[in-house]
Amino acid sequence: MGATLPRSRRGTLYALKRFVALPAHRRAISIEAVITLGLARLLVLTVPIRWIARRLERQAALPHGQPEQAGDIAREVGVAVRAAAPKTPWKSACLAQALAGKWMLARRGLRGTIRLGVAKDADGNLQAHAWLCAGDTVLTGGAQVRRFKLVGDLE
Repeated sequence: MGATLPRSRRGTLYALKRFVALPAHRRAISIEAVITLGLARLLVLTVPIRWIARRLERQAALPHGQPEQAGDIAREVGVAVRAAAPKTPWKSACLAQALAGKWMLARRGLRGTIRLGVAKDADGNLQAHAWLCAGDTVLTGGAQVRRFKLVGDLE
């Protein structure tokens, strides 16, 4: 008589098997994305956005190379952050995703721009959104970008 696992455990085991089956570089970037999302979430909860913006400005002043495969690398970072965000035990909202992706790009010598936008919902309440771009490519937060009016960039 075999015991069946509860549905949540089966899902966890399935996800773990899928993760282990990934190529090593995909596992590594996935782990990096989860760790970076956690750090970004902690920062968003504890540090004023103006401090984060100043830090990003100093980072942007550093020279960055643009390797030939920059677009592919940037897209891979975006995919890793978007895939990891819903799987974290904490809320990895748009700003945390954009920060995590920007840091991951910087580690690879690539530039990214965090865009900030606002929009009103159906009830007239103001909503904010952040998304990450590398050049013209939206890496995170792209599904909702068209609704929002751009109010600023964080280089």
